[in-house]
Amino acid sequence: MPRALIGRLALCLLIAALALVFRTLGFHPNPVLDLVVFGAAVVAASFVLAWAAEAAQKDISGALAIAILALIAVLPEYAVDLYYAFRSGSDPEYAQYAAANMTGSNRLLLGFGWPLVVIVALVIANRARRGEARRLALELPVTARLDVGFLAVLAILAFAIPLLGNIPIWFGLVLIGAFVTYLWRAGRAESESHDEFVGAAAHIAGMPTRARRITVISLFIVSAGIILACAEPFATGLVDSGTALGIDSFFLVQWLAPLASEAPEFIIAVLFAVRGMGAAAIATLIASKVNQWSLLVGSLPLAHFFGGGGSDLPLDARQIEEFVLTGTQTVMGVAILLALRFHLGSAIALAAIFLVQFFVTDTGGRYVLSALQLIIAAGFLIVHRRHILPTLAAPFRRSQPSPAMTAGGSADGAGGRG
Repeated sequence: MPRALIGRLALCLLIAALALVFRTLGFHPNPVLDLVVFGAAVVAASFVLAWAAEAAQKDISGALAIAILALIAVLPEYAVDLYYAFRSGSDPEYAQYAAANMTGSNRLLLGFGWPLVVIVALVIANRARRGEARRLALELPVTARLDVGFLAVLAILAFAIPLLGNIPIWFGLVLIGAFVTYLWRAGRAESESHDEFVGAAAHIAGMPTRARRITVISLFIVSAGIILACAEPFATGLVDSGTALGIDSFFLVQWLAPLASEAPEFIIAVLFAVRGMGAAAIATLIASKVNQWSLLVGSLPLAHFFGGGGSDLPLDARQIEEFVLTGTQTVMGVAILLALRFHLGSAIALAAIFLVQFFVTDTGGRYVLSALQLIIAAGFLIVHRRHILPTLAAPFRRSQPSPAMTAGGSADGAGGRG
């Protein structure tokens, strides 16, 4: 194992070790300290998990593998959110935190992750085009329409949640079924192999086959164990820290937890963009978005049920607002991607609207912002109207090329003509 890799793994495991000592001894001196210690452990383990998931593509190629690895990459978020849903079965107050964590991570991914990758990819592409016309759009290959199509269908289904006022188990099963279908469709598609790696994943991928496989499996087991061990105290620390510091606990759960759990995914996506693989980077984040709207949301009412709650995960007025705002943002994102070209202006607009929501704290303002997102989406739907039916049909077509979820996709990821 290369020394550089050993050093990175040792640092992550050292950070996680302190949290494991706290957990083993039952040592909880202060909510804020718990938040820092267990949060740092989740972030450290997330990096290890992301490296292993990235390197695993050396041995497991295909769209199905990419979809599964995208799921593995967001395991930290699932662990925290499902804990809140499970706890809500015995403590109704925790139901709001399940919705907060889900909506926050969802909007963070689209409103911050997508624009960041596009902007970085275009900046890198234009640096290499001295004296030539600047590129103003990131092009996705036609194979990415499968993922955009699934996300479009899920965005439509998402509006059933605010209409119902809760998340019933039957609806959760529908969403989980959609995720299973997504995996099945991805498994039937052809895809290019993943042949370029970055950072620690490159060191792991460069190891001999037997050593690499043992290393990847070991890292999966260790990092997943750390995340599962730290998810509960980290989630509890978020809520208790809000009370101790006089900060809205809902706000901390909605934004701080997703930022911690998704940081490694964002960093890896940006590294892809820096290396000229912008299409692969944005495609990976789209796959994560599909995972969130299907398996994650679908699992929440089940976790609530097994935690001792009823058959439905209840939502109050604030949570319904959050789902409406998140759903309309998803529709806007899908409308932007229909033509499989992500313009720089669209990326900047997405980021700007995402930032505005932090200054809109009242019910009326959230619904106005939701309406604005739908208006923008309508504009893109009109412009891209000829792409609507092909996109909606993509998940149901008998023969569909695979999504470009590999770093070996377009090496020239910012292929727009500007």
